[in-house]
This record gives sequence, structure tokens and C-alpha cells, in this order.
Amino acid sequence: MNQWTPTSPCGPGCLPPRDKQAEVGLPRLVLRLGGTVGLLLVGCVLGLALSVLATAWRDRAFRTWFRMLLRVLGVGLVFEEWIPPGGALVVCNHVSWLDVVALQAFHPMRMLAKVEVRSWPLLGSLAGRAGTVYIDRDRLSALPGAVRTIADGLRAGAVIGAFPEGTTWCGRASGRFRPAVFQAAVDADVRMQPVALLFRTEAGEPTTAAAFLGDATLVDSVLAVARMRDLVVELVVLPELFGTDRRELAEQAQSAIAAATGASPGHQASPEHRSAHDLAA
Repeated sequence: MNQWTPTSPCGPGCLPPRDKQAEVGLPRLVLRLGGTVGLLLVGCVLGLALSVLATAWRDRAFRTWFRMLLRVLGVGLVFEEWIPPGGALVVCNHVSWLDVVALQAFHPMRMLAKVEVRSWPLLGSLAGRAGTVYIDRDRLSALPGAVRTIADGLRAGAVIGAFPEGTTWCGRASGRFRPAVFQAAVDADVRMQPVALLFRTEAGEPTTAAAFLGDATLVDSVLAVARMRDLVVELVVLPELFGTDRRELAEQAQSAIAAATGASPGHQASPEHRSAHDLAA
């Protein structure tokens, strides 16, 4: 692994022990998984149609599809504020693949993702058709080009979502926000909008059960989520950020989101690796 590749100490030990009393029964699990597969197939057809739909209809169709996916999986979505219209860089903490689903159900946007997402069955194809910007974390030389691509999209009025931690954390601990993506917003002179993602039960108890960590596969994580009863993802829209120093902006976003989620800071980069980490998206 390259020294600038974002890493997280979170793993299976961060997940709660499996509690079958908090899980749905087998018939409901089968229905959820069958509905998910069906929606993914519908999503492939939707992806083919995106290019011929007007922007407003495309966004509405996309948002509806992701909301249906959450509903089929039994996941509740809660938010109180909308993102204002216009181009913006939306930055969030990163816990699970559900983060992307929740953000798209909230407000359709182009997402930054690791290049490996391209190979995910069905989801990878849909993500590409939705305008996902891929970053190869193993090729630091590709980063300036990715920043230019993001800045060009922002200048054109796109809403682009990013996870500056660069990898998933459990939600009760969080990683350092890498500043490169903030440079794209500075270059494009658009607003930066932090959004905090919180996973909890319907009773309001925080949970790490939906976190996508360590060596777990996407299938493992989807099964874990589909088994859960009363899972809720809450989005908290925080005040916009202003400034021209990407490192200060990254620190401000990290602090604001950590305060909203109650997450404690995790491991930081060592001083000798700090400059390389600062370049990572």
C-alpha cells in the first residue's frame, strides 16, 4: 500500500455483536434482497435512459430510484434542510456504501469514488452513467487531473459529492479530511457544503452496524444491512464554508462534521508522511 493511501483502523471490532432479536425474519430478508436485485436491474435500464432525459426529469428519476432502494432495504431517511440550488462541493463523513445511496436520495449529485467502484456488479455501471468521477488512489500523479475534472464540473454548475476521509470509518471515530478536493472548489469559486451522515435506530440510538469496514465484501455488507431492523440514516446540512486555503477548509469541515456526529478523531498521519497525505484526495 502506498504511504499516501488513506487508511482506517476501523474493522470488525468496531461493529456491534450480531443480535438476532434486532434482525428481521427470513421471509422479510428474502423480500428485501429480491427487491434490491429487482431495483438494480431497473437501475441498469434507468442508466441507459439518463442520457435522453432532461436534467429535471433525470434528477427526479434518480432521486426516486435511490429512495426506493432505501425503502426496499428497510432503511429510513431523515433530513430537515435542503441543499440550496446551484453548483456546490458537498463533503461528508464516510461510513458505508449506504452514504452514496442516502446522498443521492436526498439530492442527486455526481460523486467522487475510488476507481474500484467501476467493477462493482450493476452498481459500477450505474455510477458511471450518473457521472461519477473516479480517483485512482494508487497513482498520485493522476490527482492533479482529477482535481481539474472536479473543478470543471463545479464551474459548469454541478453538485459534486466527496468523502475527504478517503476511506470508511465506523462513525464513532473519524479520519482526517484530505484537502485536495477542497482545492477544486477554491479553483472553481463555488460554495463548499458540509453534510454530516449519522446512522441510528428508530429509537435514536447511534449504531455502527451499517459500517462497511475492513475485509468485508459488498455482498457481506448488503446482507448485514438487509437483516437490520429499524435502521435510519440522518443527514444534517451544516453551514457553508468560505475561504481559499484548502487545508484550513478541510480542517473546518472535519471539525463541523465531527461535532455533528459526535465522532472522535482517529489516527493521524505521522509527520514524515504528512506531505504525501496532504496530496491525497
